[in-house]
Amino acid sequence: MTVRFKRVLLKVSGEALMGGQGFGIDVAVADRIAGDIHEAQALGVEISVVVGGGNIFRGVAVASKGGDRVTGDHMGMLATVINALALRTSLTKLGIDAVVLSAIPMPEICESFSQRVALAHASAGRVVIFAGGTGNPFFTTDSAAALRAAEMGAAALFKGTQVDGIYSADPKLVPDATRFDKLTHDEVLNRGLAVMDVTAVALARENHIPIVVFSIHEKGEFSRILDGGGVSTIVSD
Repeated sequence: MTVRFKRVLLKVSGEALMGGQGFGIDVAVADRIAGDIHEAQALGVEISVVVGGGNIFRGVAVASKGGDRVTGDHMGMLATVINALALRTSLTKLGIDAVVLSAIPMPEICESFSQRVALAHASAGRVVIFAGGTGNPFFTTDSAAALRAAEMGAAALFKGTQVDGIYSADPKLVPDATRFDKLTHDEVLNRGLAVMDVTAVALARENHIPIVVFSIHEKGEFSRILDGGGVSTIVSD
């Protein structure tokens, strides 16, 4: 079987793990996303994951109320570690060997990130889950996803979102918004399409990494797209 990409990085937002709840982690949703990763891995695809933390905490929330942005971002990084551990637990339940690497050292909880260690785990067949963002304030987990995709030599960056691709506007607010099947990185940046932040898109462009945007809520969609089907928007050179 031939898949479109042999090594990919999947960005999972914190909001995706929240499911229909207003806060926290819906274990059933984490288990379902783990199942999607398991299906994709069964296709022979090497997978790493970056998780967000918006279901627990957003650093910008502190800054918007007059607090210190750096402290807020550090709190958000800790939220991503919680989510990464939850996703690893869901993967382990399926018998998948997974490891959490944090950009912020916390050896009692998980391993610390280095490119060398990450590549070694990936070569051993493990799903590598990156936590802690980039380890720096003022950078989003989208930027972390693009950075880790480049460091891992990923053939594509998959962004799981609330909708089935990139639209000219939020389709939940603008019903007649135009959906795109294909775009270039420059078109995303020039049109101000808010699928990922500018830093993330620019980093993907500089490293010639396609961004595949799809619905994280569609069970099995991840593997369907890898297998040449599914519904998505592909951003490429």
